[in-house]
Amino acid sequence: MRLVSSAICLLLVSCLPLFAQDTPRHSVFIAGPTFTGILDEDGKEIWNSGRGGARDGCVLANGNVLICWTDEVRELTRDKKETVFHYKLSKDNQELGTVQRLDDGKTLITELGAKAVLLEVDPDGTVSRRVPLQPETDNGHMQTRMARKLANGNYLVPHLLAFKVKEYDPTGKVVREITTDREELGGRAAENWPFTAIRLANGNTLVNLTHGNKTVEFDPEGRIVWKASNEDVAGKPFDDPCGAQRLPNGNTVIASYHAPEQEGVIKIFELTPDKQIVWKYAGPHRAHELQILTTNGQPVEGKPLR
Repeated sequence: MRLVSSAICLLLVSCLPLFAQDTPRHSVFIAGPTFTGILDEDGKEIWNSGRGGARDGCVLANGNVLICWTDEVRELTRDKKETVFHYKLSKDNQELGTVQRLDDGKTLITELGAKAVLLEVDPDGTVSRRVPLQPETDNGHMQTRMARKLANGNYLVPHLLAFKVKEYDPTGKVVREITTDREELGGRAAENWPFTAIRLANGNTLVNLTHGNKTVEFDPEGRIVWKASNEDVAGKPFDDPCGAQRLPNGNTVIASYHAPEQEGVIKIFELTPDKQIVWKYAGPHRAHELQILTTNGQPVEGKPLR
């Protein structure tokens, strides 16, 4: 009997790491309305920028943190919060909405307002490229959000009130559009405003639809190949999905920006392709944009698709 019991105990102990690996724990960077910083895998604050109201941002490969607020972009060191890159909103426009560090060291920034434009900014703050946008609205705040430069040199830009994700070439010509007001998603009445658009490694495009409370994946021809909403997920966690990230394991992390800012309410969650929630952050901080940094103590592999 003792031998059998010992064998069972040994089997259980040997299986523990497998069970642990099935339960993800993440550290995450949050750009949010009241907190912009980093949470560890227990949800505790380990770095705080000291300023809320951030729209976009990420932790860079050098460990610094790149943050976009409505009026400025800063790259801050983690230890002393020293500014090593700075860009200030021009007088021509109303607000900033995007920041992305490019492979060549330049920084992509979006200015919204009367002269909506994508800017590529050199490390010294000089604007080296301007790409005019076609937002189809004069409402600067609602013109666009998480624009990203693609590997082919074009730019992927979600336009909320136009119900379109547009791909621009470097001259500002729209070479491709994905519409989000189609009837199969509920039409315009569903207010499927595209907020985050991510070009995936397989060529598909992942889009968060804010007021529509949906996340949709489109193939290169614009066909819907996957979608998730509160109709599919237990607990109805979709509440104005803004930021998103597709993880290397194929799961999708989604930020519910309008979730009540109180403990116990889901602000960020990880969804499997079969629409199961396998991780959630239900602490006090809301997220406009996010970046998963580690999973179970290990850095997220590969360049984040964001």
